Amino acid sequence: MDNLEKIKREKERWAQSLLKKRPARATTTDWGEPIEVLYGPEALEDSDYLSEVGFPGQYPFVRGIHPNMYLGRPWTMRQYAGFGTAEETNRRYRYLLEQGQTGLSVAFDLPTQIGYDSDHPMSEGEVGKVGVPVDSLQDMEVIFRDIPLDKLSTSMTINAPAAILLAMYIAVAEKQGIASRQLRGTIQNDVLKEYTVRGTYIFPPKPSLRLVTDIFAFCKDHVPMWNTINVAGYHMREAGCSAVQEIAFSFSNAIAYIEAGLKAGLRVDDFAPRISWIFNTHNRIFEEVAKYRAARRVWADILRNRFKAENPKSWMLRFHTQTSGVSLTAQQPENNLVRVAYQALAAVLGGAQSLAACSYDEGLALPTEKSVRLSLRTQQILLHEAGVTETVDPLGGSYYVESLTRRMVREIRELIDKIDDMGGAVAAIEKGFVQREIEKRAYAHQREVEEKKRIIVGLNAYQVDEELDVSLFKPDPRHAREQVERLRTLRRERDQGKVDTVLASVRDAAVGGENLMPRFLDAVKAYATLGEICGVLREVFGEYRDAGGPGGR
Repeated sequence: MDNLEKIKREKERWAQSLLKKRPARATTTDWGEPIEVLYGPEALEDSDYLSEVGFPGQYPFVRGIHPNMYLGRPWTMRQYAGFGTAEETNRRYRYLLEQGQTGLSVAFDLPTQIGYDSDHPMSEGEVGKVGVPVDSLQDMEVIFRDIPLDKLSTSMTINAPAAILLAMYIAVAEKQGIASRQLRGTIQNDVLKEYTVRGTYIFPPKPSLRLVTDIFAFCKDHVPMWNTINVAGYHMREAGCSAVQEIAFSFSNAIAYIEAGLKAGLRVDDFAPRISWIFNTHNRIFEEVAKYRAARRVWADILRNRFKAENPKSWMLRFHTQTSGVSLTAQQPENNLVRVAYQALAAVLGGAQSLAACSYDEGLALPTEKSVRLSLRTQQILLHEAGVTETVDPLGGSYYVESLTRRMVREIRELIDKIDDMGGAVAAIEKGFVQREIEKRAYAHQREVEEKKRIIVGLNAYQVDEELDVSLFKPDPRHAREQVERLRTLRRERDQGKVDTVLASVRDAAVGGENLMPRFLDAVKAYATLGEICGVLREVFGEYRDAGGPGGR
């Protein structure tokens, strides 16, 4: 009898003699598969380590995209921030950098995300509420005042008008004397997920994809270290999808972007190395670790074998992750400190390149200076005190984690194949498939919570009757009025004739099909506003309208 057969028989004997004395509680994975009571070598009996797992820094990158991972360089600590005014946001950024943060992440307010200026009627009541308002280059200059853009990287969570905000960032750098080729950072630019879960779209899918590929082409030549798209599984997970769906749906969107780039005349290796990701690290530590290990394997296979990319950097899945905002509770908010710490641990054990840890008070308001500092300290304690960065992929070889990784690879591939059979991500979105799948999963999760089949500590179990004892961030209503007044002053003082000329140039380029990035640069440097530029594009491209149901999108 070989050793593996002996282990199998001994496991059966163990289960029969011991488990029956203490009935096991049946558990399932996040996507519904049964979880065994115990995992052993038999779970990996038909695996091929070199082809399925391999070594860090080598295809298929399951154990990490760099040979020495955090031994060589720690992850970037990049807390998500932006609120009130450009001045307030600049102060928060400088504070975080003073406290040891190593990268910036910009949250824009809702009007900015959908291409409206702060004085537009649609903006009323929303200016500066969930992020910083950016009406013109003037605001971007203030946001990054006294922050050397050649010394750190910046991530900007912006999608429909991403190209315009990128143009503003480049223009700010030029005013600092920094060439665009020196800039490092990320623009989210993932518009497809806006049609499914977020809703901050402006234009229909076809012109939106054109803007994406214009960024790919422009940055290849002018901003080569910039991540030109940050494909977002994060928001779909926040909307309720499972870990498997998060990866599969975002990968299908990325496949659509790659196909659009190829159709625009680019080679896959021209832009694939600058595709980056944002994922959601949720509560189930081992499944989250396995999710990232499986995602690296599937992505490497897609780029190498489906798209025939030759550059190994095209095969690498480089991702930022943020801990789960939707997992935070308004009840007993201090419990969120524990949730965030465990989620951050999972992100690091899963091999993230960049991490933002939510603040414990985010279930109630925007983070205070104190709470966001504590979130940053959570990351710093993980790096310097917890010992989790002393070897690469410390959970590699765990029978449970390796088994989960293999199962997730299979599940992710099957769901991607299903979307391919529908005609790809755009077709699946237009048919309402992605939306329905996320809605079904979110509904099932909520039922489990309400029926106490899924325990949320402090929410549906272990409740206490107590007064809320948390100092919350309170927005200043004067900020919106001040923002509108600054915008009106800008319009009075700028060269309106020059603005009219550059906006006409944007219109001509949009109609004619040339790359819009150079036109956007000219427009923002003339202090044309975001709303004015998007207004021109709305006239040419039209606006996307949700038909009001999953089947009619």
